[in-house]
Amino acid sequence: MMRAQILRLRWLLVVLISSLQISAIAGSFFRPFNVTYDHRALIVDGQRRMLISAGIHYPRATPQMWPGLISKSKEGGADVIQTYVFWNAHEPVKGQYNFEGRYDLVRFIKLVGAQGLYLHLRIGPYICAEWNFGGFPVWLRDIPGIEFRTNNEPFKEEMQRFVTKIVDLMRAEMLFCWQGGPIIMLQIENEYGDVEKAYGIAGKDYVQWAAHMAFGLGAGVPWVMCKQTDAPEFIIDACNGYYCDGFRPNSKKKPVLWTENWDGWYTYWGGTIPHRPAEDIAFAVARFFQRGGSFQNYYMYFGGTNFGRTSGGPMYVTSYDYDAPIDEYGLLSQPKWGHLKDLHAAIRLCEPALVAVDSPQYLKLGSMQEAHVYKKKINGEWLSPGRTGYICSAFLANIDVYRTVSVSFQGQNYTLPPWSVSILPDCKNVAFNSAKVRAQASIKDRMLSGPDVSDSYVQQNVFGVRAAADNWTTLDEPVSIWSENSFTYEGILEHLNVTKDSSDYLWYFTSSDISFWEENGVNPTLTIEGMRDVVRIFVNGQLAGSAFGHWVKVVQPIQLVEGYNVLALLSETVGLQNYGAFYEKDGAGFRGPIKLTGLSSGDINLAKFPWTYQVGLKGESEKIFAGEQNEAAGWTPLSSEAIPSTLTWYKAYFDAPDGIDPIAINLRSMRKGQAWVNGHHIGR
Repeated sequence: MMRAQILRLRWLLVVLISSLQISAIAGSFFRPFNVTYDHRALIVDGQRRMLISAGIHYPRATPQMWPGLISKSKEGGADVIQTYVFWNAHEPVKGQYNFEGRYDLVRFIKLVGAQGLYLHLRIGPYICAEWNFGGFPVWLRDIPGIEFRTNNEPFKEEMQRFVTKIVDLMRAEMLFCWQGGPIIMLQIENEYGDVEKAYGIAGKDYVQWAAHMAFGLGAGVPWVMCKQTDAPEFIIDACNGYYCDGFRPNSKKKPVLWTENWDGWYTYWGGTIPHRPAEDIAFAVARFFQRGGSFQNYYMYFGGTNFGRTSGGPMYVTSYDYDAPIDEYGLLSQPKWGHLKDLHAAIRLCEPALVAVDSPQYLKLGSMQEAHVYKKKINGEWLSPGRTGYICSAFLANIDVYRTVSVSFQGQNYTLPPWSVSILPDCKNVAFNSAKVRAQASIKDRMLSGPDVSDSYVQQNVFGVRAAADNWTTLDEPVSIWSENSFTYEGILEHLNVTKDSSDYLWYFTSSDISFWEENGVNPTLTIEGMRDVVRIFVNGQLAGSAFGHWVKVVQPIQLVEGYNVLALLSETVGLQNYGAFYEKDGAGFRGPIKLTGLSSGDINLAKFPWTYQVGLKGESEKIFAGEQNEAAGWTPLSSEAIPSTLTWYKAYFDAPDGIDPIAINLRSMRKGQAWVNGHHIGR
């Protein structure tokens, strides 16, 4: 069965309140400065910099959370905030733009600048990001002759129009660094190298077009392309992955940038929750700077939530926690956050030597142990006036995953645990070792490992405060044609061509007079050759079965009556495809024949029947989750003895607990559905 749930609170549940006022984000944030680069690093205001970046996606948090997330990133040692730009959120209808609420990109960037941090803006506009349709608006696929991400004129025209829109907006709002704003770098396209081969010569031409188009907009800051080995000379190609210490760009004139350090991973419905240990992340980052890296971004530093229907897929969960240093609720995820903060402090101590030396000295310390030494004679810049001397920082690595090893370096012995890096900012004293975690585990981790919370409760994270929800009411969703906008068509239409992604749900209704052999013991069977993501099969108003998967075959025994029968198929999407070559052609709903077998008259090909199509659920269409429509919908009290229908809405009122801590709603007793709070769609 499938249930959808509505929860209404007198206060929005998942919020963080900050004292930072709107007035604090007006005006310029820095003295105007330029950003360029050489083979070693980005050059910020004339100085090479070693930069730590924190990935935060503004739509995956509420605006009330933004100041706190930025502040915690800064406290954790970040210099830069990185975010994508979400095209389908900003232009849901062609030519109609949305930059409000969670999509107020300008406000988010100004908040970053107000806290003295830089910003890396990844315009894309393809972003992947486990975001619905990879960030592309669904209306894009309806443009005649279009083919995404290749040398296709209709696509290039739309892409250039949106990228230009964003660059012009940033310039108008004075957000580039040379205007006194925080933006120091931009990105065009995203991981195209993974799929470029599938497009042949048209893909290669597209890469060059995208690079020249972006550069020609005159943004005045460097552009990057990640995972793009054929990026032209004026675009920095960057690394994405779990380890990028061995990466080198395609030109010796470019610095080594790591635009995505995957400190966790995303989660599928029904899948395990990935975890990457803090020690391994710290090892990877330390090795990156040890071997010549200069810019490293955590993907994600805060993952957040795929509110509404924004999760990609298919079948990605609503949470985008990503096992990040700041968790989905905006709380520090310890010991990861603290361990990385210690790492960043050690790297910061090494920065004078790292920026001064073009190439480190390499020393072999053992069979699987090595050192990289950054040492240079300097004048009075870091010394007392009139004196000369050396600056020196060293990284000692043990890449053996099993053995602790003692090594000798510059006359001293150092013990290196397995798979670890020791950082010596002065080439003598160890300031940090990636395998030695000093940060304590989170209180919340111990709290959440306790007993399950009752299903009708709201749990306040960390402190375990619970507030009971009483007076549950319910409403059945009809399995019938109710919409004046329903229509009939002979044949099976593709799901997205009908819904335009305005809803997850699309009803398919048909009917037929049926005769079948009762005495042969063979039950009639409905066969759907291909289906994605979820289908609910109803016969004469009763649920016959369900299936889920990505273009899987469905074979469902059904019970028919002799004579007239009504068949209803409820097709549901659970996030549109967001990755892969030609993914705009993936579609949704059904493919191939839909047949009835086991009948006395032989198989029936239902694909040739007239079908009535109805987009969405009635409660969804009438917006019973908010406002006057909510009260007028005809809710009835929920009885403990009631047997729920297949499609059921639930509603409850309750007071939010006192305080400003984040709130989590436990939906563990619910099945497939969606949830709203005070009219806000919080997710599947």
